[in-house]
Amino acid sequence: MNIGETIRNYRLQKGMSQGDIEKRTGLLRCYLSRVENGHTIPSLDTLSKIASAMELPLGQFFTDHHSNGNTKNLPALTEDEVRFLTQIRRYSTNLNDSDRKLVLAMVKKMAAGAGK
Repeated sequence: MNIGETIRNYRLQKGMSQGDIEKRTGLLRCYLSRVENGHTIPSLDTLSKIASAMELPLGQFFTDHHSNGNTKNLPALTEDEVRFLTQIRRYSTNLNDSDRKLVLAMVKKMAAGAGK
């Protein structure tokens, strides 16, 4: 996934320039260019500003619309879901395979209990 390319695609679909995003977010045009060209990876807070400027939900940047040319019908993620999954991703890198399976089993059990 190239987040910069995704941002550029949505920006162009909306008919916006980097200058329009700059005015709405306060982020410099040169910074936006670096993000779109893959030279800089924005923080989650910065992505949130960009999404807000384009009137998109933050999770829209993380949906996979083109996989082998087929459109996936995945629901858009909310900002809370994106933040949660980002934290899981950050901490899961330190887990071994056995610990990952344990965490997944705990999540499944908690989710099953939440429906009762």
